[in-house]
Amino acid sequence: METTERFEKYVGQVFDGRYRIQKIIGIGGMAVVFEAEDFVMKRTVALKLLKDEINNDVQSVKRFINESRAVAMLNHPNIVAIYDVTVKDTEKYIVMENIRGITLKSYMNRKGVLNIKEALSYTEQILMALEHAHSKGIIHRDIKPQNIMLLRNGTIKVADFGIAKLPDVNEPQQDGQKKKAIGTVYYISPEQAVGKAIDARSDLYSLGVMLYEMVTGKLPFNAEKPLSVAMMQVHEKPVPPSKLNAAVPKGVEQLILCAMEKDPEKRYQDAKDMLRAVTQLKNNPHANIKPPRKRGEKEKEKKKERQSHSMLPVIAGVATAFMISFSIAAFYIFSQLITADEAQSAKEIEVRDFVGMVWSDTFAQELDEKYYTFQIEYQYSETEERGTILSQDPPAGQSRKVIEGEQNCAVVLYVSQGCDEFPLDDYTMEENRAVRLELEERGLQYEIVEQYHDTILEGYVISTSPAKGEMVRAGKTDSHSGTMAGDKVTLYVSKGQEIKETQVPDLVGLGEADAMRKLLESNLALGKVTYVESELPNGTVISQSKNPLTTVPIGSTKIDLTVSLGKDS
Repeated sequence: METTERFEKYVGQVFDGRYRIQKIIGIGGMAVVFEAEDFVMKRTVALKLLKDEINNDVQSVKRFINESRAVAMLNHPNIVAIYDVTVKDTEKYIVMENIRGITLKSYMNRKGVLNIKEALSYTEQILMALEHAHSKGIIHRDIKPQNIMLLRNGTIKVADFGIAKLPDVNEPQQDGQKKKAIGTVYYISPEQAVGKAIDARSDLYSLGVMLYEMVTGKLPFNAEKPLSVAMMQVHEKPVPPSKLNAAVPKGVEQLILCAMEKDPEKRYQDAKDMLRAVTQLKNNPHANIKPPRKRGEKEKEKKKERQSHSMLPVIAGVATAFMISFSIAAFYIFSQLITADEAQSAKEIEVRDFVGMVWSDTFAQELDEKYYTFQIEYQYSETEERGTILSQDPPAGQSRKVIEGEQNCAVVLYVSQGCDEFPLDDYTMEENRAVRLELEERGLQYEIVEQYHDTILEGYVISTSPAKGEMVRAGKTDSHSGTMAGDKVTLYVSKGQEIKETQVPDLVGLGEADAMRKLLESNLALGKVTYVESELPNGTVISQSKNPLTTVPIGSTKIDLTVSLGKDS
């Protein structure tokens, strides 16, 4: 793993007169990511800087720019937002929202198998992000847990569009050869693996692999060589998830296997279809989900819809020209007209008053607010309960233009985090991940101390220090005191029951009494004793049921002995 020393020089530097580097967040193969302060917008951002050694590498720069272009076209709460892009000869960086969370892969590594409710929730959010991206003609091409961020409140953010396929980028085959396979072999679709043309259904295949891994704790295809894994994606059927985890419901298994069909025509044809199935399973994981509609059926439905609406003559003309010639020029004109039509469909709304309402993960859905995208900033309040919306930007009453499904009104909601000093809740017997997320959300630090416990299950909190009810102070940032760290809470987390082990002693050749003494010294019990005639002296141990030096649990292991009666004279 690359060390941080050579990137420390950037800490304290100011980029473009507005971004002051505060600390290193992470280091990847292409870039290093910093936490930075944006002087202009007065917010904390993430600044992704291309490394010096690959600043002039054509392919790396192309991927870097591709990522910025792709995400700049998108505006969705489940996709990492990009605020600014700078491409200079000396430096290239992307400024994006600062995600306070971990990758879904890291979380899966810690937890192993996710429960069904949790896995479906994450899948649902990823599908909503993909539906938005696909509607813009963008195919991610590298959907995997490493590219999915999990926030403290359970929100999912899709990241890393570096190898995404953009709608205006043609990737022709050269010299009659297939295109190079793009993606990560463990999650890649069969058509990607062999370099064939791909569409949105390839992302759905990758998501199916992810869901498989979430509910089983294992990848469907694995091998030592990447090429072998890629060929398994093409030719082999996955083991049904229920064979690896009996708790996987029938409906969820159907969903996974459908998404992972080798033939794209047999998969869900778009993210909306798969999302519909996930919504059904969230209500009843054991339900028999409806088979996906075939692409031909969907096209017929779309055609009927188009025919039922009158079209402007100029659009109809351009569409006809497009169908006849398939020319690049016609496509460009058509897309421009569509854009113009969308502009005409924009409507002006008056920003609602959200102050006094209570924020939740389902806030927008519960209010049926389809024209808004919300960004949350937490503030401490001595008077308002946690979750109460204190203020908003823009304020209520201002006018904003929106296009349904395309352009929302972005609203920053300033939400109460409660008083900065409060009594610590009782977290005993709660799952430690949920506790950690809540502590972080409340501005507290934490450390984990693992202990064995006879009754509390592994991963659950035994106790805390400070104890429940004791006052703790949250961290905060303001113009007067600067940044102050919150109090640290020690979580004593169960490792489950302690299983003490010992090694089996070598008893062969010992007298019976000596053998029993050695067993007692090793905290092992004597099992069945069988006496047989042999050439060995009477009372000599001939054999034992466990081989010497074998590691066994203390207290529950019995050692059977075969003891000589001597030679019958």
